This record gives sequence, C-alpha cells and structure tokens, in this order.
Amino acid sequence: MLDTALADERLALATYRFITNRFGPVRPFVNIAKAEQRHIDALLNIYADYDIELPADETSLDPKLENTDMLDLCRMGVAGEIENVRLYDEQLLPAVSAYPRIKSVLQNLRDASALRHKPAFERCVRRLTQPR
Repeated sequence: MLDTALADERLALATYRFITNRFGPVRPFVNIAKAEQRHIDALLNIYADYDIELPADETSLDPKLENTDMLDLCRMGVAGEIENVRLYDEQLLPAVSAYPRIKSVLQNLRDASALRHKPAFERCVRRLTQPR
C-alpha cells in the first residue's frame, strides 16, 4: 500500500510541476506541488524507518496535459482529488489499520486531498468560470 501511495504522490507532483513549467507559478498548482513534495517526504520517512526498499519512480504523465487549458486542468484536479480520497478510504487506510504510525501519515495525506487540495481546485474552477 505504501508503494501505491508513493506512486500516487509522485504522479501528482510530476503533474503539477509540468503545469507550472507550462503556465508559470499559477495557483493552486504551485502551492499543491509543494504540499505533494512534503507528502512524498513523509512517505519516504516511513520507508526509511521500517527499512523498506524504495520502489523505482516510474511516473508517466498523461499526454493530454500538453493541450489542456487551465480551466480543464483545475477540473481534472477536482476529479483527481475525489479519486484520491476514494483510494485512501477504500484501499490504503483499511490495509494499514494495524500500523498506527503509517495509518496516521496516510490519514493526513487523505485529509489534505479532501480538505485542502480539492477545495483549492474548486476555487480555481469558480475563478475561471465567473464572469468578469
């Protein structure tokens, strides 16, 4: 389950870095990219503390990112965070319930998606769809 969580966080970070390289340091992507790096660091600490071999980074970006506009990227962010919460709730957290420290870290990552990242992407969608 740690490998799945790490792969998910790596993909998010790579995606948001790609977007900020393409569009500049736009919110919420620039801020959430920083958060994703902190999430990866928290997971890497677990790997180190439990002496678990770190999986290779096999991150592959969605080619659609090349031609997607900011509004659709924000919409994809909302959908991605909804899926991320589902992943944590249905798969990752139940699988680590016997490991309180790991569960705590994964719960924090899940909560960041639900309570901070998803609302940030929703604000982005609203900002880009409101009449000027």
